[in-house]
Amino acid sequence: MPVPTLILVTHPVVGTTDGRTDDDHSAGSQPGFVLADASLPQLSVLDLGVTRGDGVFETVMVSEGRAPAIDAHLGRFASSAALLDLPRPDLDVWRRAVLAAIDAHPPAPVLAVKLVLTRGIESGAPGAGVPTAWVAAQPARDFTPQRENGIRVVTLDRGYRHDVAATSPWLLQGAKTLSYAINAAALREAARRGADDVIFTSSDGFVLEAPTASVLLREGNRFSTPAPELGILPGTTQRRVFEFLKVYGYETDAVRLRASELGRADALWLLSSVRQAVAVVELDGSAVGFDRELTAQLNEHLAASGR
Repeated sequence: MPVPTLILVTHPVVGTTDGRTDDDHSAGSQPGFVLADASLPQLSVLDLGVTRGDGVFETVMVSEGRAPAIDAHLGRFASSAALLDLPRPDLDVWRRAVLAAIDAHPPAPVLAVKLVLTRGIESGAPGAGVPTAWVAAQPARDFTPQRENGIRVVTLDRGYRHDVAATSPWLLQGAKTLSYAINAAALREAARRGADDVIFTSSDGFVLEAPTASVLLREGNRFSTPAPELGILPGTTQRRVFEFLKVYGYETDAVRLRASELGRADALWLLSSVRQAVAVVELDGSAVGFDRELTAQLNEHLAASGR
């Protein structure tokens, strides 16, 4: 795998620098960030993003040099930071850092650009209390087989009620945090069951999300996704898919969906920034309708809107 293009964000939050990098206007640097060598050590082993997963991230899809959903990702990035009581990200600096990473990377059809903000070094260590931040760009994995053939999915209980975000905000549901151990464990469980991915449900029977994607359900001409109030991430790709569907006269809504509705759906998709729209062809061992033509149209729209 090629070395990613790395940008250290030296002014990641409003009013604060990272304290590690001389952020001047010399060659190779820009106000608020600096190009760095990803092959060299850059991160402290005492960073709370490493030791506790205490931080947030976003992954932006870049198609032929353009990032169509960058503003939506930046908005969600700021919302996640607020849920973790992190300092407010300077979104202008982050936007410019993302664009700088795209410009610095060798041409590629599709890039995955990751933005990371951590709480910084553990308390008591030199440099503690200052956030750590970076942007890394690298070629995206090729998901063409999944887009063309669909995936097998199982449902798993997340173990929380549908209203956990309101009753227990300290559980950070709805924040895109670095702590992905549960999501990774769910995907391993799916593999053990002979599936490719997971749709989480609440303990009281509502559809939530996939570990790295939003859920889209079709019944006739109506397309639905679980509402963000259920403690899930508001989907940036789902928003763009809804824009496409509305143009063609389909009904769209974000609502509370019962898990039982998954089995009655005419079609299901998982939507995410880099993988885009992937049809679910099997759910818990039962076949699901596969609209190959519409799936192709959705992915054509998602790719074209990046150009």
